[in-house]
Amino acid sequence: MADVSLTTRPDPHVTATRGEQAGPAAEPSWDLIELLFFAYRDFVGDPDEVLAKLGFGRAHHRVLHFVNRNPGIKVADLLDVLKITKQSLGRVLKQLIDDGYVAQREGEHDRRQRLLYVTPAGEALAMQLAGLQTARISRVLGELGPGGREVVRRFLAGMIDAGDRDRVLRMVARADRTRPRRRDGAP
Repeated sequence: MADVSLTTRPDPHVTATRGEQAGPAAEPSWDLIELLFFAYRDFVGDPDEVLAKLGFGRAHHRVLHFVNRNPGIKVADLLDVLKITKQSLGRVLKQLIDDGYVAQREGEHDRRQRLLYVTPAGEALAMQLAGLQTARISRVLGELGPGGREVVRRFLAGMIDAGDRDRVLRMVARADRTRPRRRDGAP
């Protein structure tokens, strides 16, 4: 399964890093493009090793991540978040359910709804994977110094399509508010 399936086109009004207008005549931001590729490769590399031992891949990681962060998420909403086909999600979800990492329940008011929750094993795995990624992020934020976290947040938020940005930021904020903190104070 592909890591990303986007149907949007590049925004012709986005400017290049050196202030030039992005477009056919502008030189691509090769350095940032390549740094993003390598950063992503290494960011998912640590969890990939853990997942491979379980017979899982990146799609499993994404599903587990968002179900863990959004307990009771509807399958339809998860499809919207991940931008994958129902068939792809069904295959991955079946494996996570069969292996005891995710539980599926009927909606309380609408029995047609399928609500997803992590099991204790699913939460433990999601937290292990998030811990690996948090260690990498924390190291870099420590190198950036004060204010670095906010600059990185603004950059990453800015990379999200403008039409989806507010929805994504609300989803992240809601998950931050509703997710109980661990006893040791870690996220």
